[in-house]
Amino acid sequence: MARILIVDDSPTEVKKISGLLTKNGHEALSADNGSDGVAIARSEQPDLVLMDVVMPGLNGFQATRQLTRSSETQHIPVVIVTTKDQETDRVWGTRQGARGYLVKPVPEDELLKTIDDLLS
Repeated sequence: MARILIVDDSPTEVKKISGLLTKNGHEALSADNGSDGVAIARSEQPDLVLMDVVMPGLNGFQATRQLTRSSETQHIPVVIVTTKDQETDRVWGTRQGARGYLVKPVPEDELLKTIDDLLS
C-alpha cells in the first residue's frame, strides 16, 4: 500500500507504529530525529510522514515546516503525532503545514483512518 515515514525519537513508539502499519499492509520507514527525517523524506519520497514534535535538535514543528515548504517534499502530507495537546500546539502545527494532528496515545483506528483519509 503506502510507504510511511515515522519520525520519532522513542524506539518504543516507532516499534508500536511500525507494527501497526505493517500489519495493515503499509511499508514503514523511520528516523529518530527531525534532521534525519527531513533527509529521508527527500531521498525516499514516502507517501506520508508521521512526525513527533519533541525531539533533540530539529524539532517536529521545524522539520514539518522544512518539508512542507520545500518543492522536493511539499506534496508529502505530514501528520503531527505528539503528546502536546494544547490548542496553540495544534494551531502552530497547522501553520507549519501539517495536514493532521494526533495526540498520543493515538487509538489505532484513529491513526489508520487519518492515514486512509490523507492517502485516498
